[in-house]
Amino acid sequence: MHKKKLKINKFGAILSFVIVLMIIIGIFATPYDPNKMDAASKFSAPSINHIFGCDQFGRDIFSRVLVGGRTTLLVGGCTVLIGAFFGMILGAITGFIGGIVDEILMRINDVVASFPSILLALVFISLLGPNTGNVILALGIAFIPSFARIVRSEFIKYKDADFVKSAKLMKVGKIRILFVHIMPNIMPTMLATAAIGFNNAVLAEAGMSYLGIGVMPPDASLGRMMSESQAYLSVAPWCAIFPGLFIVLMILGFSLLSESLNRK
Repeated sequence: MHKKKLKINKFGAILSFVIVLMIIIGIFATPYDPNKMDAASKFSAPSINHIFGCDQFGRDIFSRVLVGGRTTLLVGGCTVLIGAFFGMILGAITGFIGGIVDEILMRINDVVASFPSILLALVFISLLGPNTGNVILALGIAFIPSFARIVRSEFIKYKDADFVKSAKLMKVGKIRILFVHIMPNIMPTMLATAAIGFNNAVLAEAGMSYLGIGVMPPDASLGRMMSESQAYLSVAPWCAIFPGLFIVLMILGFSLLSESLNRK
């Protein structure tokens, strides 16, 4: 049983590494200009010259998948950083201090959390306008409540632990107790939560771009590529297959990693 779990962990790590490596390579070089149109290559099937084929404008799909994956990775990573940073501060304060501060802040947190994160992000985008930066900001704010809840529950669990009581008897300051004594103990849970949050952010960005309110053209986006290709599924299914497959593999890799991190 232990060996089986280890294989799953390795597969998730290798898959995530390959996806991230492809994206990093795409930052420095792509086979073709991802936005260059070529009428002669319109709807070209996968071949040696274009391994993923070309879209309705003759653009190389492999190059656009690499750039779109970079955008998705950027949105997912920045969203998790924003949500985790402010969520950890909010959760630490409410979980450790408790009392009226906990009641007020968590009731506000519950109100925000009562709205689906994607719906909350749509409201922000409608106010700020659709672009990559606003998508990151909107999703980051929408993800704060979920991180805050998890951090709060972890701090409540540890605030009366023996090592915390010992620190208080030694007159250790509250800030040091929060970030030096308790925080390291909740990091495994936070890493697992961050991995799950990354997957949710990837799906949210892809969904928003698919609806036309996320990353705007000419910037490549996996969700927008799938949206633009749906009218040509019978003619050139590869236009949708490869962006969709890239999203699936990215989520699968990080899901397996989050499962291993969350395993006791």
